[in-house]
Amino acid sequence: MNKPRALIVGMGIGGLATALRLHDIGWETLLVERAPQRRPAGYFVGLFDSGQLAAQRMGVLDAIGNRAVVEKGRSYDIDRAGRRRPGLGYGDLPGSPRMLLRGDIESALYDAAEPFTEIRYGTTPVAVEEHRDGVNVTLRTTSGDNTTETTEVFDLVVGADGLRSTVRRLAFGPDSDYFRPFHHIIGATILKEPVPGYGLTDGVVLTEPGRAAWVFPFSDHRPGLLLTYRTDDEDAEFQRPPIESLRRAFGPEPTGPVLDNLLRQFEQADHRLFDSVHQVVMPTWHTGRVVLLGDAAWCLTLYSGMGASSAIAGADLLGTMLQRNPGNPSRALREWEQRMRPFIATMQEHGRKELVIFVPQTRRDKLTRTLTRSLMGNSVGRRVMKSLLAGSFKDKSIDVAAA
Repeated sequence: MNKPRALIVGMGIGGLATALRLHDIGWETLLVERAPQRRPAGYFVGLFDSGQLAAQRMGVLDAIGNRAVVEKGRSYDIDRAGRRRPGLGYGDLPGSPRMLLRGDIESALYDAAEPFTEIRYGTTPVAVEEHRDGVNVTLRTTSGDNTTETTEVFDLVVGADGLRSTVRRLAFGPDSDYFRPFHHIIGATILKEPVPGYGLTDGVVLTEPGRAAWVFPFSDHRPGLLLTYRTDDEDAEFQRPPIESLRRAFGPEPTGPVLDNLLRQFEQADHRLFDSVHQVVMPTWHTGRVVLLGDAAWCLTLYSGMGASSAIAGADLLGTMLQRNPGNPSRALREWEQRMRPFIATMQEHGRKELVIFVPQTRRDKLTRTLTRSLMGNSVGRRVMKSLLAGSFKDKSIDVAAA
């Protein structure tokens, strides 16, 4: 009996996790990636219990590791003049998220999935035609100056190809039908040198109404940087070089020594991300044999902290539902979405609310953060604040993919 065959588009966390999970239940998988090779390690991500539990079942949690700073590091809230106070870092949040680079998760999943998965780089779908017995997909592969197209038949197509998903456009319609803009911009990179006056394991946060700079420390890696700000005209931000838009957003006041250094390091970085922030909101994530997963389906935004966790959990649960419904992918996808949708709706709501943790929107938000910072200045205050915050973070510990 032939194995069912799945096409997985996108070699990020969701795509690799899906390839691994489908192999576990006896499927043959083809994983295609638009890029000509694997991506660099990327930027900061957190992995909460929802993702950790799924990764543990898939046998990759130990390989993913944890770069959280346990000792010798402190978190500081600072202002432009360089004044500092004890602050609330990302690792201080309830739920004890693992502090990672995107590449830590991708590498662990790649090593587990690669021996059993056919992988084609420089390849993207250009046509998707679903019928009762399968899905005809035309794949375009570019290698150097050569471009070829082939049409192949699959039992299932999984679009795990990110916010601007090709599979979503081909099977569900244009991006504009599903994007919910946040009217914020992010700039991210890895720092090449320590923040002046701080150690490599120190976290540094500068927040002002409508703009913020975060430095995320790791135990054994150079820190990550996130610059983010509110804008009324996203398109205008991309008409200029990223560094010019960032300097405008953080002006016209003098930057001060720390912010100036962070902007300079962003400008000189070998790899950096500069993009607008959107959630993806769709009435359904699947047809009979085509399904979207991760950012392609629901994009929680980095403000939720749950992008990696939800992608792994979604892949884990997808494998379970396909295994329970052999030969009936349509029913499997329906049951998968029924389980995932309430969880994702809650996570998207958290993403909208937790925006103010990263970027205070008003002076009142800033005052709230200042009060929080004051309470975090002693051990009793830290326990109180973690207790108060725990309720809003408990949903991130739900094992949505549990069998």
